[in-house]
Amino acid sequence: MDETEFWEIVDSTREAAEGDPEDQADLLVERLVRLDPEAVLDFARHFEARYNRAYRWDLWGAAAVLLGGASDDAFDFFRCWLIGQGREVFEGALHDPDSLADLLGDFDAEVDGEAEDLGYAADEAYEQLTGVVAPDLGLPPQASEPAGTPVGPEDDGALAERFPALWDRFGTG
Repeated sequence: MDETEFWEIVDSTREAAEGDPEDQADLLVERLVRLDPEAVLDFARHFEARYNRAYRWDLWGAAAVLLGGASDDAFDFFRCWLIGQGREVFEGALHDPDSLADLLGDFDAEVDGEAEDLGYAADEAYEQLTGVVAPDLGLPPQASEPAGTPVGPEDDGALAERFPALWDRFGTG
């Protein structure tokens, strides 16, 4: 599976789910079980690589603005959600997290920004196909600390200064 196919699967399931992260995860499993096990592992590798790329302080700060705060777990689930938004939103956020103010339509912190199940969809599909747990993907582990300069996810002043467009649109301060 190449990167284009990975993003096509992400986009088609998000569109079919009408943006609902839980429905998208269910549709993703349904779509992946139609593939062979190696293709499912390829999808998982693409997902995990992007998940690890998004382990950055600036994205954590952006998540804190959108979610009204972001614990470790909330940021993990946010990164799954961010991948689920598709290539344009994901790459745009990596390039400039403040651009999420323009890249996102409506954002409901109760539903959006949290897509833990997307992170498990490939594992679930692989297990349904093979009856066994997915093997190690052979990717380097996530860094022990997020990349970049720390942004205090609980410091409203710092968040408003670092992410002015996001703060103007979604900030709670």
